[in-house]
Amino acid sequence: MIKIKTEEEIKILRKGGKILHDLLDELSQKAVAGISSKELEEIACKRILDVGGRPSFKGYKMSRKIFFPTALCVSINEEIVHGSALPSRILKNGDIVGLDLGMEYPINKNAGNKYSKLGGYYTDSARTVIVGDVDKKIRKLVSTTKQCLELAIKQVKPKNTLNDIGTAIQRHAENAGFFVVRDLVGHGVGHEVHEDPQVPNFEIKNNEMINAVLKKGMVIAIEPMLNIGTEKVKVMNDGFTIATADKSLSAHFEHTVVVTENGCEVLT
Repeated sequence: MIKIKTEEEIKILRKGGKILHDLLDELSQKAVAGISSKELEEIACKRILDVGGRPSFKGYKMSRKIFFPTALCVSINEEIVHGSALPSRILKNGDIVGLDLGMEYPINKNAGNKYSKLGGYYTDSARTVIVGDVDKKIRKLVSTTKQCLELAIKQVKPKNTLNDIGTAIQRHAENAGFFVVRDLVGHGVGHEVHEDPQVPNFEIKNNEMINAVLKKGMVIAIEPMLNIGTEKVKVMNDGFTIATADKSLSAHFEHTVVVTENGCEVLT
């Protein structure tokens, strides 16, 4: 069921989204050659704790036996999403690094969110950072993925559909010569880390998923993921990192947005 957010809930999400945006700005600036993923994780955890929030990914149940171990996802090169910040890895020149972070805010049982034991509301955002020098093809991959997100956001307005979002992403990605990951999609967010609806990065065909009509108050996380070599993915031995099947490079961008009366607002 798709949960429509109230104006008061959106105000809280807006505040949390701004905090998350600023934190990802800081992490992106610090993601340079020589820094460790552990250091980035420590910065993320401290900043979230300082503002009265909680990292929503740390301890998140991925399967019956697997819980995600860190607050920050650090996905390097062929890793598409869900790369852990621990054990520590050192970033090096030529890497591209996906930084994905979710936050519950504020941690206050009286905050009003009946779906959360801690009362907070969830936002989610990601970006891919280039470390040092990379060739033109890699820069194009990163810039195209970001452009896909921007084009998708332009499709977010009442009476448009999820298919409008996915089609805009797929067309731009494929026109640029890249492959759209199909085994992973965006999602609703706000009351919980992941909610309905699924938000595809590709055209919806044959009723493969619900093609919901966008309505004012819907909050969704749009997150295109593009690969250089193939759309196929594999789960790594840790049980949560998802990488390209052929070890080609991948990029990922994400924003939490709310549908407004005449369009949308980017919350992160």
